[in-house]
Amino acid sequence: MRIKRNFLCCLFLAGAILFATGIPAATVDAASAPAGAVSGGFADLAERLSPAVVNISTTKTVKSGGAGPFGAMPHNPFFGDDFYRRFFGDQPNREFRQRGLGSGFIISRDGYIFTNNHVIAGADKILVKLAGGKEYPAEIVGRDANTDIALIKIKPNGDLPTAVLGDSDKLRVGDWVLAIGNPFGLEQTVTAGIVSAKARSIGAGPYDEFIQTDASINPGNSGGPLFNLKGEVVGINTAIVAQGQGIGFAVPVNMAKEIYSDLKTKGKVTRGWLGVSVQDLTEEMAASLKIAGRQGALVGDVFPGEPADRAGIRTGDLIVEVGGKAVRNTHDLLRIVATLQVGRKVTLKIVRDGRERTVEATVGERKDAREIARMGKGTERFGMTVQEITPEMARHFGMAEKTGVVVTRVAEGSPAEEAGIQPQDVILRVNRTEILSMKDYLQATAGVKEGDSLLFLFRRGDSNFFVTLKNQKTK
Repeated sequence: MRIKRNFLCCLFLAGAILFATGIPAATVDAASAPAGAVSGGFADLAERLSPAVVNISTTKTVKSGGAGPFGAMPHNPFFGDDFYRRFFGDQPNREFRQRGLGSGFIISRDGYIFTNNHVIAGADKILVKLAGGKEYPAEIVGRDANTDIALIKIKPNGDLPTAVLGDSDKLRVGDWVLAIGNPFGLEQTVTAGIVSAKARSIGAGPYDEFIQTDASINPGNSGGPLFNLKGEVVGINTAIVAQGQGIGFAVPVNMAKEIYSDLKTKGKVTRGWLGVSVQDLTEEMAASLKIAGRQGALVGDVFPGEPADRAGIRTGDLIVEVGGKAVRNTHDLLRIVATLQVGRKVTLKIVRDGRERTVEATVGERKDAREIARMGKGTERFGMTVQEITPEMARHFGMAEKTGVVVTRVAEGSPAEEAGIQPQDVILRVNRTEILSMKDYLQATAGVKEGDSLLFLFRRGDSNFFVTLKNQKTK
């Protein structure tokens, strides 16, 4: 499923606008309003909430990839960019102004506004238009690309109407919701639907936990509010499904509330960090590690000197709880740790060698990962060719000489390819045997019969991960 951000907001010709109005939107009148809805159906609710919803227009400077005799040369997927150069030669880059449209909602009387990061990212100029028609220039106070949330500020003449922030954790699948925004540049449009699902991961970022709704959300709705029937904001409309109408996604408002203070005071978000790389547990891994069940985050690597290392966490530990909150998978762990305050002491429940135990860690500040390339040639087993890491390779790629054996080739249709193994991955362990050399690797894999499986610990860049490989003939 291909997910598309709503930043495809742009200028429209009259004919395009006529076409857009033909897209069906969910509408509900007083007669069909659900039980418990406000008097007058959704009409009274929309009238009361709309003043806190704003239109956001942006302008940014974009450089083209060069210009031909008829204007900017677009990238050509059929002939390639060289097609133009053969006939027109190299042309200097040109700058042009790109305009975008989005939505937002006012959260304070003095002009603080929540919207999506992708609505205002890279903008040279941001203009906010209120429901009454007044326009104000806005400045970016803070933004966070990981959650696609941004906080902007205008300086109004007097107090502004504000939206009330609700509790997105209390939402249930099937609850009615309203989306108010500016789809296709059509201001103050109201659509209604229900919550179709919660905690959706759509590959948009490391903290995906979207509310899925069938309330119509289209380009231009980005950054606008998703209301419950109490008139509280429960989500920030963010993404759509490119292939289908009526499926949209909103960031839970609780996520915005968690980072509001950081955005307002620091302009960015500070997140918690343990210093581990983790992966989800499979049945094969659970059996190899003698772990009952499949819930938790399996530690593939512990970074030296970081909070987890100081707390005594080891590679192969299964983290099942952090600060009293259950960890079902790696996504849970990342999200829970990210919300923890830096410097806070937190209790972690882990499973090691089939036994449950607790450790205490002091939360650090999350860092960006670095990647180190690794190369080589060598012996083939399990559908992958491996080689001992030579001193020359170690010096060239900045790694220790005795850190394992490196994968240099993966055979097509092999167990290694099916498991996602790539050239330059380094094998650190086979079952419980540490691999320091090719001799260790050959001994650890010797005598394995066809159909048998081994548990491998690989390193890729700065991260470790486990994979169970079955010994079978390459297809």
